[in-house]
Amino acid sequence: MKTKWLVGIGLALVLAVVGLSGCTTSDRLSLVAQQEGIWVTGEGEVMVVPDIATLSLGVEAQEATVAEAQSQANEAMDRVMTALTENGVAEEDIQTQYFSIRQITRWVDEEEVVTGYRVTNMVTAKIREIDNAGIIIDAVAEAGGDLTRIDSIGFSVDDPSAYYEQARQEAMADADAKAEQLAELAGITLGNPTYISEAYISRGIQIPPTIGIAEAAISPGEVEVSLTIQVAYAILK
Repeated sequence: MKTKWLVGIGLALVLAVVGLSGCTTSDRLSLVAQQEGIWVTGEGEVMVVPDIATLSLGVEAQEATVAEAQSQANEAMDRVMTALTENGVAEEDIQTQYFSIRQITRWVDEEEVVTGYRVTNMVTAKIREIDNAGIIIDAVAEAGGDLTRIDSIGFSVDDPSAYYEQARQEAMADADAKAEQLAELAGITLGNPTYISEAYISRGIQIPPTIGIAEAAISPGEVEVSLTIQVAYAILK
């Protein structure tokens, strides 16, 4: 067993040497350089008043047969769709999110018996007139009646690019400050950045909507547009 391990280690070393021999001098220097320097993470965030509301809603019907359940669900969904469009939601801003037909069963004398069928049809609706969100929710609830299902409402920014530019500036300034502090603490001289990468996330506020209080039930608040960057700085000898 020990001999096999030695052979395996020897083979790995040979492969490593072969792999390095295939690299140019500049490739090897680049690999070493990536492992040197000061690496920091910079963060930037901007609080923004949202201008888009996305509503997750639909209908759910349960009856003894598939045909009955589907008929009820279809009729209710037609009324919901009409309520959405009549209140200013464009058809292209309505998208099917989830549709299912499921058996409803229960156990009778140790035997599973089908007692009915449940049809669920959920869509997402993008509301561009955000002040109308509460009114639209009320209209949908009235149109769908007891079959109405409203899961959530989320808020976002339609075009966050300008806010990302601001967050990016803050993130870079944050990275510079962290790197300078680390260099000072270590007693070294900080060089220029040698590597920069970024990833951004826009987080919206998610709230459960209240039905029946019109627009007073919906408060969009603010959303955070945030951006994170990773920067490597050279160390001057």
